[in-house]
Amino acid sequence: MIIHTDGAARGNPGPAGIGMVFSREDGEIVAEKKSFIGHATNNVAEYKALIAALQHAKAMGTREVLVRADSELMVRQMMGQYKVRDAGLRPLYEEARQLAQGFDAFAIRHVPREENRRADALANMAIDGKDQGE
Repeated sequence: MIIHTDGAARGNPGPAGIGMVFSREDGEIVAEKKSFIGHATNNVAEYKALIAALQHAKAMGTREVLVRADSELMVRQMMGQYKVRDAGLRPLYEEARQLAQGFDAFAIRHVPREENRRADALANMAIDGKDQGE
């Protein structure tokens, strides 16, 4: 399963939303999710999007996951290249790592924002109040 995730916050911190696009290797989209998460920073929103995506993938019975995200900080932290220095991010990082370990295969890759447009649009729709229960 390939999952594009994005978190957005207006004002940083400010009103925040998350968006996720789930697709097969052939590009077929199998699900899209979005949610308003309240007041948060961009980095918190990015982690909450990752956590929600991994939870949903697990619930769908997915065993192998490739996450694509445009947050270089989150991707590098998840890959162990950067330390998680922000105390507010540490519990989210720990939860994401624990969820990731529950898959037979997990990988995460940084992608340019242009390759993450749909997940970004979903996150912004959630902030705009267009989240009608998914």
